[in-house]
Amino acid sequence: MIRVLLVDDQPLIRSGFRALLDLEDDIEVVAEGADGEEGLALARAHLPDVALVDVQMPVLDGIEVTRRIAADPALSRIRVVILTNYGLDEYVFDALRAGAAGFLVKDIVPDDFLHAVRVAARGDALLAPSITRKLINRYVDRPLSTGTARGLDELTNREREAVVLVAQGLSNDQIADHMVISPMTAKTHVNRAMTKLHARDRAQLVIHAYESGLVTPGSHEH
Repeated sequence: MIRVLLVDDQPLIRSGFRALLDLEDDIEVVAEGADGEEGLALARAHLPDVALVDVQMPVLDGIEVTRRIAADPALSRIRVVILTNYGLDEYVFDALRAGAAGFLVKDIVPDDFLHAVRVAARGDALLAPSITRKLINRYVDRPLSTGTARGLDELTNREREAVVLVAQGLSNDQIADHMVISPMTAKTHVNRAMTKLHARDRAQLVIHAYESGLVTPGSHEH
């Protein structure tokens, strides 16, 4: 059973998402919050698998909620998915840097929404190649942050290759095909790279890959 927390200051949005989720046999909405502070308290109380968090809310916004969840070891299993009206705006960008597993635009069709919740619960980032490209483009004019390259020296060649493929938007199965290894080995390479680069999830791994210079804008196409 996938346990979901909904955090949004608009009751109509929450009830709409809840109605969709409640119809699914494998998904359970464990709590609803109307602002970021309440959402954070509910996350600590219920430890959901997935927290669907609105990016702009009173008291604490979605970015700060994401940052606090990511910083708390007791909440490390919670996958934060940011809800936004506008797609990949500056807020979403900052939320991904703070540790969100991905984001959803609120006008998403129901089937895609349900699929996204399951993908997030599985531990995969909600970053399609097209989204990754937009994310990358935001980095072209941004200075590299200091310190992110530190763990890069510790990566094996295979782990580096896996990180590059993750940055291209490939799944573990696709990485396995590309590297001619088993999906389990591909997952191991990705997980070890995340540990060495201190990346919370695949979304942060992509960000680290670009910030460190391992992957450069323009090199993400096959």
